[in-house]
Amino acid sequence: MASGTAATEHGLTVDLPASLDLPSSLAPFGRSGDDLLDRWTDGLLVRTVRLGSARNPSPFVARPVGSLAQPALAVTGRLPEGASVEDLAAAIRATFVNQPRALADLAAEDERIARLARRYPGLVPVLVPDPFTALVRSISAQQVNLRWAATVRRRVAERYGTRHDVAGQLVHSLHPAPLAVAAIDDLRGLQLTTSKAASIVACARAALSGELDPSRLAALSDDALIARLTRLPGIGRWSAEWFLARTLGRPRVVAGDLGVRKAIGRLYATPGMPVEDEVRRLTAHWGAAASVAQNLALHHLVSAPA
Repeated sequence: MASGTAATEHGLTVDLPASLDLPSSLAPFGRSGDDLLDRWTDGLLVRTVRLGSARNPSPFVARPVGSLAQPALAVTGRLPEGASVEDLAAAIRATFVNQPRALADLAAEDERIARLARRYPGLVPVLVPDPFTALVRSISAQQVNLRWAATVRRRVAERYGTRHDVAGQLVHSLHPAPLAVAAIDDLRGLQLTTSKAASIVACARAALSGELDPSRLAALSDDALIARLTRLPGIGRWSAEWFLARTLGRPRVVAGDLGVRKAIGRLYATPGMPVEDEVRRLTAHWGAAASVAQNLALHHLVSAPA
């Protein structure tokens, strides 16, 4: 697709709340390969955010600076007409789910979580705030390993996305319009299954119709949002719960996820891999810290193999 509209590059420093380990928190964007949508490469975060009602997203490059106690990002970004550097800074800050008080309260109750919090201080989830992009990420990852999912997303980005160049780096964004009219056979040519191709097209059409408007989705309760999303073809409870956790930043344990089940089984030393209901029982006390605690457990699973 054509490159995004050229705009003046703006430099700024985005100060973040204390006790953030930025490199470790951003590492998942590069761990399974480069999908060209959310990039963590050579110590740089390269991605896009949507500012207000602007149709075109703002691409930016961010380099972690400062320290764990005083974290910040040195950012170069492009802004749509009418947006300010303060808008960009606020949008970037909002992607970090930093809940130190909730985590401290949980750690005081659960020594296993306390050990993870001490071992990985400042590790937090980083959101994918665009609803359509988040659903494409989930669809691509259904029933396959994460590296293959990243490969397929890269092909979708290159074929249907918009390329943005900023500060000598490139990144793509997804707009639903091209994918809403994509032919299933063309998507299958990118090695999506027929059902996944149909799901992406359906989600793109839902986004164009306003069904995936972020403010409308954010106003729904968890149960209502799950019911809304699971009406879309190919979107089940697993995808809807990841949406709650990784797009809306709500405290949600995705208990049916294979990686989460492995991580919780290891954390609580269950005799075998726990089933979904057991994961929900074991994590019921996590409360407001659920997404942060889940992120710690998943990080430990991949960073410190048993």
